[in-house]
Amino acid sequence: MILIFTFYILFQRGRAEDGDIILPPVDKNRQLILTPGTPSDTSTEPPSPESQTSKSNFLRTLKDGEFIGNIMDAYYGNVQVKAIVQGGKIIDVQFLDYPSDRKKSIEINRRATPLLKTEAIQAQNAQVDIVSGATLTSQAFQESLADALSQAKN
Repeated sequence: MILIFTFYILFQRGRAEDGDIILPPVDKNRQLILTPGTPSDTSTEPPSPESQTSKSNFLRTLKDGEFIGNIMDAYYGNVQVKAIVQGGKIIDVQFLDYPSDRKKSIEINRRATPLLKTEAIQAQNAQVDIVSGATLTSQAFQESLADALSQAKN
């Protein structure tokens, strides 16, 4: 097995030539980072103000306002959030309801709710990581936030 792996590595090194495709870098939101001189940047002139405006309108996919998501069942209680959008971006996520009638639920959600909120604002969407130990709350949060953001779509 080791011999096969070693052969594979040597084979891959031998294949790297000038004709290989080099992918441009990607930022944390999985968007290409185009800098002058990258293969995908074929423009020879600086971007015009009109193209900058259309690009910013393209990136701005949410309308401003406060959007309340559906109440979602998290087994030990309900989760409901409100997304606040300003300038086309999520600037705040507020919990309107979350499991808090048991001591254990209070303990779990005291830790989980700020993490979920912070991550959603950073990600600018509802696709956040599940908080360990708060799986059901995390899933209900994702669903309620996704519903709120669907209302905010232009």
